[in-house]
Amino acid sequence: MDWYVRAFIRSSVTWLTLGVTLGLAMTIWPRLTVYRTAHVHMLLLGFVAMMIFGFGYHVVPRLAGNRLYRPAWAGAHVWLANAGLAALSLGLALRVHGITAAGWVLAAGGVLASAGAYAFAVNIALSTREKRRDEGAPAGQVRGRRLPTLTAD
Repeated sequence: MDWYVRAFIRSSVTWLTLGVTLGLAMTIWPRLTVYRTAHVHMLLLGFVAMMIFGFGYHVVPRLAGNRLYRPAWAGAHVWLANAGLAALSLGLALRVHGITAAGWVLAAGGVLASAGAYAFAVNIALSTREKRRDEGAPAGQVRGRRLPTLTAD
């Protein structure tokens, strides 16, 4: 499994833990429900989306019989997604308290998270565009191992 797949799965579980902990705190201390939007973002962008990104990077190229188009983009995506979500969560918490910088923090987080999601979309689209073969590798093999395909060679 590639490092960025592991990183997305670990990040996903970390954001799940943070989101559930905030949700639990909101049920115990209802005054914390002002952080509901941050809670939702932690669970949807943090847990759900990052799990999808991790599995998408691992599964989709293999189903297409290709390598990932740009693994470096996936690595950058890990950092963009996590930094963006952290900034979004912080900005949402600051906004509740009327802190002026909240808008800038939210905007920065949104730009970072969106840039990562766009990198994912393009990377996956280009990875599934057509079947590529490595030079010197037998048909249907990439990096010396047989990849599962949905179509017969």
